Amino acid sequence: MTETTNIKAFGTEAAEAPLDQLNIKRRKPTPHDVEIDILFCGVCHSDLHTARNEWHGTIYPCVPGHEIVGRVVSVGGHVSKFKVGDMVGVGCIVDSCRECEYCQEGLEQYCEPGMTGTYNAPDKFIDGQVTYGGYSESVVVDENYVLRIPDNLDPAAAAPLLCAGITTYSPLHHWNVGPGKKVGVVGIGGLGHMGIKIAKAMGAHVVAFTTSESKFAEAKRLGADEVVLSKDAEQMAAYRGKLHFVLDAVSAEHDINAYLGLLRVDGSLALVGAPEYPLPVAAFSLIPGRKSFAGSMIGGIPETQEMLDFCGAHNIAADIEMIDIQNINDAYDRLLKGDVKYRFVIDMASLKGKN
Repeated sequence: MTETTNIKAFGTEAAEAPLDQLNIKRRKPTPHDVEIDILFCGVCHSDLHTARNEWHGTIYPCVPGHEIVGRVVSVGGHVSKFKVGDMVGVGCIVDSCRECEYCQEGLEQYCEPGMTGTYNAPDKFIDGQVTYGGYSESVVVDENYVLRIPDNLDPAAAAPLLCAGITTYSPLHHWNVGPGKKVGVVGIGGLGHMGIKIAKAMGAHVVAFTTSESKFAEAKRLGADEVVLSKDAEQMAAYRGKLHFVLDAVSAEHDINAYLGLLRVDGSLALVGAPEYPLPVAAFSLIPGRKSFAGSMIGGIPETQEMLDFCGAHNIAADIEMIDIQNINDAYDRLLKGDVKYRFVIDMASLKGKN
């Protein structure tokens, strides 16, 4: 029987209920575990979807949060990768089967039996409980699913890298974005702003697409070489057949065929936004030009560490707005309106009784 301890957290008991303070059980560290005092936790749109049961699979109580940065406060006797005092991160994965072909390849996000998500997944250690996320004082995670945060990055601004960063880095890396490549980034939000920064650091020529002229200067500040108003047919037509790769970070309904039309022969579009309803794809958006329409989901543990090291080397972090945990319900409402540049991050000292 795994020993547990009670800690403070913020979560919800029902889809329509606001998030509020509650107590949860965490396992006490086992020999392979790292215990982390959580300093910062990013707020991802997935947190809101799950808390409000918009994906229809939430088990309550629910404690969201999978962009976790904190300091190691204890390690199990068999831990070799981390020591007390290290600044570390935990992303969307806290365990997986470790045996399937994808886990063996470091692609734990595609684990065949299913990865163990940082929240709302069956807890392997505590019977009848799901995993609880980073809106909490501390977390205990197997060392193989803990990540090292580069020393030069602001820990708060590094937190969103654990989801938004890897969600954009993984497809850019997989489709070999780099010098000589023209890359489109669609949507300048929590994901898109990271996509622009990372694609630019990879050496690509970056073209940002937005529905708002007010975001032109922002896109340039983030590193875009060119900015296109996607509502303007003439501007869109100028890029037809010009792009090697498009990263689509839009979660709202939109015309995917308009962006497939921007691809060169053998070009690929990867969708990382998650629209609620299917996006109709015309056959002739793909067939002429041998184009590919793909999807991508976060990254495995090795690639996530690679992304963090890349961001450290290029001094890349998220643009954030810091909030106290007590303001999380307001933050969710603002997130729905797109009223954040570009990621909320919770100062977890507010949960622990910051004065």
